[in-house]
Amino acid sequence: MKYAELQVTTHFSFLRGASSAQELFTTAKELGIEALGVVDRNSLAGIVRALEASRDAGLRLVVGCRLDLQDGMSILVYPTDKAAYSRLTRLITLGKGRGGKDNCILHLDDVALYSEGLIGILVPDLADDACAVQLRKMADIFGRRAYLSLSLRRRPNDQMRLHELSNMAARFKVKTVVTNDVLFHEPSRRQLQDIVTCIRTGTTIDSVGFDRERFADRYLKPPEEMERLFPRYPEALARTMEIVEQCRFSLEELTYEYPEEALIDGMDAQQSLEQCVRDCIPIRYPEGLPQKVLRSVRHELDLIKEMDYAPYFLTVYSIVQFARSQGILCQGRGSAANSAICYILGITSIDPETNDLLFERFVSKERNEPPDIDVDFEHQRREEVIQWIYKTYGRDRAALVCTVTRYRAKGAIKDVGKAMGLPEDVTKALSSGLWSWSEEITERNVRELNLNPEDYRLVMTLRLARELMGAPRHLGQHVGGFVLTRSRLDDLVPIEPAAMEDRQVIEWDKDDVEALKMMKVDVLALGMLTCMQKAFDLIREHKGEDLDLARVKQEDSATYAMIRKA
Repeated sequence: MKYAELQVTTHFSFLRGASSAQELFTTAKELGIEALGVVDRNSLAGIVRALEASRDAGLRLVVGCRLDLQDGMSILVYPTDKAAYSRLTRLITLGKGRGGKDNCILHLDDVALYSEGLIGILVPDLADDACAVQLRKMADIFGRRAYLSLSLRRRPNDQMRLHELSNMAARFKVKTVVTNDVLFHEPSRRQLQDIVTCIRTGTTIDSVGFDRERFADRYLKPPEEMERLFPRYPEALARTMEIVEQCRFSLEELTYEYPEEALIDGMDAQQSLEQCVRDCIPIRYPEGLPQKVLRSVRHELDLIKEMDYAPYFLTVYSIVQFARSQGILCQGRGSAANSAICYILGITSIDPETNDLLFERFVSKERNEPPDIDVDFEHQRREEVIQWIYKTYGRDRAALVCTVTRYRAKGAIKDVGKAMGLPEDVTKALSSGLWSWSEEITERNVRELNLNPEDYRLVMTLRLARELMGAPRHLGQHVGGFVLTRSRLDDLVPIEPAAMEDRQVIEWDKDDVEALKMMKVDVLALGMLTCMQKAFDLIREHKGEDLDLARVKQEDSATYAMIRKA
């Protein structure tokens, strides 16, 4: 029998699932499962990692999401095509906009507005009356795309409960489908599952009670085992593959479109870029362009045209132009210094004539990676630049990427120790003996603190902390990586408010964005640029010299004398 597991929660549900997508897909492949439906709660934050894990394992990913509604219903939704996926991302964006940071407020009426093309599976409540009402609503909203999940709960009268649910679904003409409600990939991960529940609820393993999962088999099972567990429901088992066949959408269908940037009327982006370069040459090279630099400029423009990167360069140029118009000091960093065009446009202050740098280190046809220009701004005035970007591109087309805060040794010891009920002084001693970025926990750390390495709770704490390391803790906002799009950004990925006022972030980090070939503009802050701007102001006031980063004397003997003395 072919079977797909459609209700899988990864650790990107943030302290709900206890296994990574990589572990889940690898195990599913070994067990002979046909596909996995990843349904993290109110989020698509881990879906790109799931895509990469599915590629590695050679197993089908069914994109999905679990929506926990304010009405008390939980619905698993799966887009059948690209348009339905965009409706799902807009729906999550709506909920995140209402709920704010780390919260999602959605009602069944909202789901009804965005339900076209979505398959909906109701996760039933234990109360029969409530379930009957929910089933009727599901049938009204999803029609033939409505299902009811049959899952074992390992409680008294479980088989009678499944029988009643099946009959109720037939009464409302809603099909049943078997799901296993997976939270971890193998049985041994159950203990970590209990611990992340304790961390999420702020309790200890001794007091967590029924907040923990009440049964231990929320792990992946092979098709033959699922057939043994649900002998009376062969049709519901077969419908897992029916749903997989309907959900043909893949994240690889997403087409990222960069904003159409044409700063000069009547010209396309490439022509605009070439004209901007011509206009800026006299500023950098008043005596004319050296032949060596001219050859570099022609080579770079040809490659930019071939790769269709002109809009990206125009975006960065317009951001830098705005900053300069406001007297904000800025400077491109990294491999952008390899570019003669970046120097001419004022994005960097590194003269390519004085260096023999390879442009292909910055933009390469062979690597086929989008360019990445990081620009630093004065740290006290960067917010002006960020708000200008939001105003220029619109909040529906611009957002910061997120950062995924993951557990390292120090944080893992602290949270697991607290959940295990270890005394606070012991967890402090254990965590203080580790660097904050440490990636390993060893028994040596325990012996050095004169603790008993054979104490059961201590041994369990160390083992579970090792398992927790690398798992996502929460999402934060990137220091300044913007994703800009031609059409609505929330057609590609959900957007949510950031903790900072007037900021918003997408649910994917820079690695996810790169995996889907989306371009990112980095607007970073540097305190030293604030310091240098103050220095330029002082020089202008007291010496009458108007300097910028490109016109600072390179070989000033008095400056080197001061550095030697210091």
